[in-house]
Amino acid sequence: MGTQRERNMLVEGAVILTAAAVFVKILSAVYRVPFQNIVGDIGFYIYQQVYPVYGIALSLATYGFPVVVSKMIAEAAGDERRRQEVIRSSYYVTGIFGLVLWAAVFFGSKWIADAMGDASLQPLLQVASLSFLLLPFLTVWRGIFQGENNMIPTALSQTVEQAVRVGGILFFSYWLIGQGASLYAAGAGAFAGSLAGGLAGIGILLYFIRSRRVSVKPSQIKRSGQRRELLGLFIKGAIICLPGMGLILFQLVDSFNLYEGLLQAGRGAWEAKGEKGVYDRGQPLLQLGTTAAVSLALAVVPLVTMASQRKQYEELDRHIQLALKASFAFGLAAAAGLINIMDAVNTMLFENSSGSLVLSIFCTAVLFSSLAAVLSGVLQGLGYDGIPAAAFLAGIALKYIGNIVLVPAYGTAGAALSTTAALAGVVLMLSAALWKKRKSSLFIQKSAGKAVLAAAAMTLSLYAWRWVADYTGWLQLDSRLAMTVLALSSTAIGAFVFIYMMIKVKLFTDEELQYLPFGDKLRRGKFL
Repeated sequence: MGTQRERNMLVEGAVILTAAAVFVKILSAVYRVPFQNIVGDIGFYIYQQVYPVYGIALSLATYGFPVVVSKMIAEAAGDERRRQEVIRSSYYVTGIFGLVLWAAVFFGSKWIADAMGDASLQPLLQVASLSFLLLPFLTVWRGIFQGENNMIPTALSQTVEQAVRVGGILFFSYWLIGQGASLYAAGAGAFAGSLAGGLAGIGILLYFIRSRRVSVKPSQIKRSGQRRELLGLFIKGAIICLPGMGLILFQLVDSFNLYEGLLQAGRGAWEAKGEKGVYDRGQPLLQLGTTAAVSLALAVVPLVTMASQRKQYEELDRHIQLALKASFAFGLAAAAGLINIMDAVNTMLFENSSGSLVLSIFCTAVLFSSLAAVLSGVLQGLGYDGIPAAAFLAGIALKYIGNIVLVPAYGTAGAALSTTAALAGVVLMLSAALWKKRKSSLFIQKSAGKAVLAAAAMTLSLYAWRWVADYTGWLQLDSRLAMTVLALSSTAIGAFVFIYMMIKVKLFTDEELQYLPFGDKLRRGKFL
């Protein structure tokens, strides 16, 4: 009875955290659109050059280290002395870690900016580095509540942090541009807004801590024999977190060698910044496309963990196959859909269609990113935490080499190709690892063929709709409003056709549909 209650609490907690994570990811992608409209392509380049630094701090405070703290807190349940030792040691380790990262970025900001090829980025790096100082509070306090299976404070703090962060970014950038400030000053203001979000998240956690009278005073830090053990666990937390930071680290690679590669290819500084800014339009598209696929597929990953722990291997293989089928199908649909209507989406979101070909190449990465995320989750659910981290480290190396080789020859299209190729390499490595561990779980060829058929039908319908719009001329396709109408109507048509074909060819069985969001409606035919 107690075990069932614990399982229910774990499932409820996972649902709450997943919902918060999806909200955060969607908002993280969406805000970039109005931000780009405020600062333009060069302002967007400036922000995106430095964003990976903040993104790393955000990932560690949200996904990596709180998991480690929560594990230690859960193990110390019923032993208050041990619990206080965990809290004190967690403050100590995360405090030192955050301080070292802050010092490295803040005092090394000139070197980092020079390595990125733009000395004017130094003040932005210094502002962004302050986010590392918030790590101890966000990490330890979230970990305490998660360790007690109380996910509401963590989820609420993540949601409020992101909402305030986005509001701060848009407010400061809009206000500074209105005051005639430089684009670099607007970028620094945007990162100041991000810090406001972190402080808001801390405020929410502090409210819950005080309301429950939880004793978590950092002043109580003392020497503890378990710090070495805790440090090892934090390193493990960083390893677990690394696949989730994969796209951020790919952006970091672009920050260091894409702009430099464009300069080597003969672009002027201003032209290269503009091209990088247009290329960076692909980041929110990739995030949105991946979020849509992964949020559906990752609903199955907790089932993988549970089946593995219970040694129910037939059920385990079914859940893995479902996760892979869902990520492939919805990742393919998102990638194909974006590519087919890229010029319309580009104009709708970013005012013009500049770089649509490059963005189309970039969006092929949606499929591989979706598969990589789910394969990583499955392998971690099976207890193989190091494999996804190693695969993504290899992918980062591939991305770096790809940029060096392709950018001087093909410009930003080369960077887009290197992203797709690197993620495809990650998927191959993860698939090989899963094949070695659970061969039977990778047999989804028939389902993959059905997904391709549904995507092909969707593509034909979108081409037909575009032909109607072009032939009749009723959309006047040279205007942003017309492109917005085309993009939204195409999205509705494409989604309808893909879902219809998905049901028609029986891509998912009735049993599988019940595990997916909206699957019950799809199973009863009430979705369309």
